[in-house]
Amino acid sequence: MEVKKPISEWSVASAIPFIKSWEGCRLEAYRCTSGVATIGWGHTKGVSMGDRITIEEAEKYLNDDLIGFQQELTPLISVMLTEGQFQAIMSFVFNVGVQAFKDSTLRKKLNAGDFEGAQAQFGRWVYDNGKILKGLEDRRKAEAELFAK
Repeated sequence: MEVKKPISEWSVASAIPFIKSWEGCRLEAYRCTSGVATIGWGHTKGVSMGDRITIEEAEKYLNDDLIGFQQELTPLISVMLTEGQFQAIMSFVFNVGVQAFKDSTLRKKLNAGDFEGAQAQFGRWVYDNGKILKGLEDRRKAEAELFAK
């Protein structure tokens, strides 16, 4: 039988390998496709162009970012999750942000217990600045598959 737990009881470490498979690590600040200053494995908070970090700092940023997201998501998700669902949601939120998730149909369906409906919503989040990105299509497909496990 699959284990289901509240989002707060899963270890963010379990989501890191999946997220890393989609996020590159850059030790010098760059602008992502949305124009946001980014560093490490996709860290954005307090980043300025010209910043440089070590791989150890990149790892810490990723872990700390995920812990922060998990804390923000805890009151937003009222259902128990499998590990795959947890990992898929953490990857999704790492990419689109908590506010986008909070306002999403994906979250509404998830909290209603409509797991198939929630899974189908991943595929709607493939746009960046109004254009479909192949990389986002691939990531959302992988997240939906992970969510279904």
